Amino acid sequence: MLKMFLASSFIDVVELFEKFADEDLQGKTVTFIPTASIPEEVTHYVNTAREGFKKLGVVIEDLDVAVGSPEEIKEKLERNDFIYVSGGNTFFLLQELRKSGADKIIKEQVDSGKMYIGESAGAIITSPNIEYIRFMDDKEKATQLKTFEGLNLMKFYPVPHYSNDPFKESASAIIAHYSSTLNLLPISNTQVIKVKENEVIVC
Repeated sequence: MLKMFLASSFIDVVELFEKFADEDLQGKTVTFIPTASIPEEVTHYVNTAREGFKKLGVVIEDLDVAVGSPEEIKEKLERNDFIYVSGGNTFFLLQELRKSGADKIIKEQVDSGKMYIGESAGAIITSPNIEYIRFMDDKEKATQLKTFEGLNLMKFYPVPHYSNDPFKESASAIIAHYSSTLNLLPISNTQVIKVKENEVIVC
């Protein structure tokens, strides 16, 4: 069963995640992918997400797909209970997922029922195409990216940080530009998109 928890700021919705998981999280394992944060100057959200998982008793196993070997990437993504993908630059993230082949493995794992947790860029990457996020993220940080096709796990387009600084204006620009052509789902830092099979709830 498809199961995804998509957020703008994971640390702000940890309690919602605990309820969504609906199981004892103590000792569960997560493949923690911080790759999107690599080209960014502000990266505090990576550490706060770690704190959130630790608070729940979830064991973190790091995986930077930009440097991990194909064997390491496959083994970690398949072995752990959950997959978490952090915020940062969505274009850089897609570039590295595609170069490493992690995009295909993640899609296979999620399609087979493994829970996917995406924060900001990690949420955006699940959409059919990430070109719309150019108002928020710098495309120039992914000079080797040839196409903007996302993981295409669902047919909607998350817009994180809606109504929250410093992304309030860029989120509004995305909505103004694409609301008539794309199925946008704006979420603030305290909201989430919960996906269970074909049910999609914003709360």
